[in-house]
Amino acid sequence: MINMYEVSETNKMIEHENLDVRTITLGISLLDCIDSDLNELNRKIYERITKTAENLVSVGQNIEKEFGIPIVNKRISVTPIALVGGAACKTPEDFVTIAKTLDRAAETVGVNFIGGYSALVSKGMTKSDENLIRSIPQALAETERICSSVNVGSTKTGIDMDAVRLCGETVKATAEATKERDSLGCAKLVIFCNAPDDNPFMAGAFLGVTEGDAVINVGVSGPGVVKKALEKVRGKGFEELCETIKKTAFKVTRVGQLVAGEASQRLGIPFGIVDLSLAPTPAIGDSVAEILEEIGLERVGAPGTTAALALLNDQVKKGGVMASSYVGGLSGAFIPVSEDQGMIDAVHAGSLTLEKLEAMTCVCSVGLDMIAIPGKTSAATISGIIADEMAIGMVNQKTTAVRLIPVIGKDVGDMAEFGGLLGYAPIMPVNEFDCEAFISRKGRIPAPIHSFKN
Repeated sequence: MINMYEVSETNKMIEHENLDVRTITLGISLLDCIDSDLNELNRKIYERITKTAENLVSVGQNIEKEFGIPIVNKRISVTPIALVGGAACKTPEDFVTIAKTLDRAAETVGVNFIGGYSALVSKGMTKSDENLIRSIPQALAETERICSSVNVGSTKTGIDMDAVRLCGETVKATAEATKERDSLGCAKLVIFCNAPDDNPFMAGAFLGVTEGDAVINVGVSGPGVVKKALEKVRGKGFEELCETIKKTAFKVTRVGQLVAGEASQRLGIPFGIVDLSLAPTPAIGDSVAEILEEIGLERVGAPGTTAALALLNDQVKKGGVMASSYVGGLSGAFIPVSEDQGMIDAVHAGSLTLEKLEAMTCVCSVGLDMIAIPGKTSAATISGIIADEMAIGMVNQKTTAVRLIPVIGKDVGDMAEFGGLLGYAPIMPVNEFDCEAFISRKGRIPAPIHSFKN
């Protein structure tokens, strides 16, 4: 039973500590829309999305009003479009028509992002996969709400290095195509290893092919809540520190579980998972970096940072799984640079580098996220960074991702402005030694020996 103390405590979290439900994401299967006629395919996709999601935004707003819980975003994820469009799309330009249909449908139902303009190519690319990947720069330049992802590796299959090379070129081309907006298109493109099928967070959300016709997934947040809780145990031992994080994560996840259940019931759509990730925003006091500094670091990036992040990530998961039987998605701590004021400050202070961020991704929920780099960075170097991050995910049997933004026309010392939840970011230096010969090798990196578990 929920007592009045817990109600009061939750209200305090919402009013003073930036607690919110970051997103209700409605997953919609488009498999039954497949058609060899491109016009008919687009018609079916638009009708399927607008019919299924017609009440999503209003239901979310009603839950906000009734329970007093901010729900920042209402979003949609769909079946990877490389699969849906394969029969009808013979060129990259054909896929762009689907991107525009998705964007139009998202605008009609009122969501801020729609994810699933995606390809799953961890072992190899079909012609459809390749065409979709090549269409991404134009698709992201000519739409407002589309988010795109490519899964290029997994622990079971290894890493498709042909896809990694193509993705490096695609990131660079997307930056060029959106250079008038500080290469904003790259902020909506993420490259994955071990991508989960039920992630509600953008830009990596898509609906896996093992899912049903529609599903409700909810992503919670709450870095500010964890930070405030840790202030009360400053100087205490690790046991008390860990218990505090676990208990706080439990409370945050219960809020997400409540919202997920209500949304599922009111929409008549099955509940899928709660993603209990600590997702920061540019708002003051809503920072994962500040949590790590509260644990005892002068600045994020100082010695001990990776250990502190490992502790935080693990305790968040332990607390969350006690609060919901269906925890999924990414779940843990995000470390995006542009969306976290503490991370931005650490870059300015010189304590946080790209190499340290890579080390931190070994123990966090995602990977190199929302990092602005010089626009002159070569496609091969971008592919090399992607390959490094994919290897971390593959070997460690975890999800890793790369969302790099080579900001055309800007260099180290400049700032990139993305706006809204995407924030702003200092341009970070990149190792400029060449890796072209490595990236140009064809084929794939084999799965690690510990992948053989059958």
